[in-house]
Amino acid sequence: MTWSLLVKNGTVIDGSGSPGMPADVAVEHDRIVAVGRNLAGEAARIVDARGLMVAPGFIDVHSHSDPSTTAAPRPSPRCARG
Repeated sequence: MTWSLLVKNGTVIDGSGSPGMPADVAVEHDRIVAVGRNLAGEAARIVDARGLMVAPGFIDVHSHSDPSTTAAPRPSPRCARG
Protein backbone atom coordinates (compact mmCIF):
# COMPACT_ATOMS: atom_id res chain seq x y z
CA MET A 1 0.00 0.00 0.00
CA THR A 2 1.22 3.52 -0.78
CA TRP A 3 -0.19 6.55 1.01
CA SER A 4 0.29 10.30 0.76
CA LEU A 5 1.08 10.55 4.48
CA LEU A 6 1.77 8.08 7.26
CA VAL A 7 1.83 9.33 10.86
CA LYS A 8 3.59 6.66 12.91
CA ASN A 9 4.03 5.94 16.61
CA GLY A 10 1.54 8.49 17.94
CA THR A 11 -1.07 8.20 20.65
CA VAL A 12 -4.40 8.42 18.84
CA ILE A 13 -7.23 10.29 20.54
CA ASP A 14 -10.53 9.50 18.86
CA GLY A 15 -12.80 12.06 20.52
CA SER A 16 -14.95 9.49 22.32
CA GLY A 17 -13.47 10.21 25.75
CA SER A 18 -11.63 6.87 25.77
CA PRO A 19 -7.95 6.87 26.70
CA GLY A 20 -5.54 7.33 23.81
CA MET A 21 -4.15 4.26 22.07
CA PRO A 22 -0.82 3.78 20.32
CA ALA A 23 -1.49 3.72 16.59
CA ASP A 24 -0.44 4.89 13.14
CA VAL A 25 -2.65 6.97 10.84
CA ALA A 26 -2.52 6.66 7.05
CA VAL A 27 -3.81 9.46 4.83
CA GLU A 28 -4.43 9.35 1.10
CA HIS A 29 -4.87 12.84 -0.39
CA ASP A 30 -7.35 14.43 2.07
CA ARG A 31 -8.86 11.27 3.60
CA ILE A 32 -7.90 9.12 6.56
CA VAL A 33 -7.76 5.63 5.07
CA ALA A 34 -6.39 3.53 7.93
CA VAL A 35 -5.79 3.72 11.67
CA GLY A 36 -4.05 0.88 13.48
CA ARG A 37 -0.93 -0.42 15.12
CA ASN A 38 2.16 -0.88 12.99
CA LEU A 39 0.58 -0.06 9.64
CA ALA A 40 2.72 -1.44 6.85
CA GLY A 41 3.22 0.34 3.57
CA GLU A 42 5.05 3.08 1.76
CA ALA A 43 4.23 6.75 2.05
CA ALA A 44 5.29 9.89 0.22
CA ARG A 45 5.77 11.50 3.64
CA ILE A 46 6.25 9.83 7.02
CA VAL A 47 5.88 11.74 10.29
CA ASP A 48 7.19 10.21 13.51
CA ALA A 49 4.70 11.25 16.18
CA ARG A 50 6.42 9.41 19.04
CA GLY A 51 5.52 11.16 22.30
CA LEU A 52 2.77 13.19 20.60
CA MET A 53 -1.03 12.99 20.47
CA VAL A 54 -2.70 12.46 17.11
CA ALA A 55 -6.34 13.47 16.71
CA PRO A 56 -7.43 12.32 13.26
CA GLY A 57 -10.57 13.85 11.90
CA PHE A 58 -12.62 14.91 14.89
CA ILE A 59 -11.29 18.33 15.83
CA ASP A 60 -13.40 21.18 14.50
CA VAL A 61 -11.22 24.27 14.38
CA HIS A 62 -14.30 26.46 14.00
CA SER A 63 -14.19 29.26 16.50
CA HIS A 64 -16.78 31.68 17.74
CA SER A 65 -14.21 34.41 18.08
CA ASP A 66 -14.93 37.34 15.87
CA PRO A 67 -12.05 39.47 14.64
CA SER A 68 -14.30 42.53 14.73
CA THR A 69 -14.31 42.39 18.54
CA THR A 70 -10.59 43.11 18.57
CA ALA A 71 -11.03 45.95 16.10
CA ALA A 72 -13.93 47.60 17.98
CA PRO A 73 -13.12 50.58 20.16
CA ARG A 74 -13.14 50.10 23.92
CA PRO A 75 -16.36 51.02 25.73
CA SER A 76 -16.37 54.47 27.23
CA PRO A 77 -15.72 54.75 31.01
CA ARG A 78 -19.38 55.82 31.43
CA CYS A 79 -20.57 52.48 30.06
CA ALA A 80 -18.24 50.56 32.33
CA ARG A 81 -19.56 52.31 35.48
CA GLY A 82 -23.14 51.31 34.78
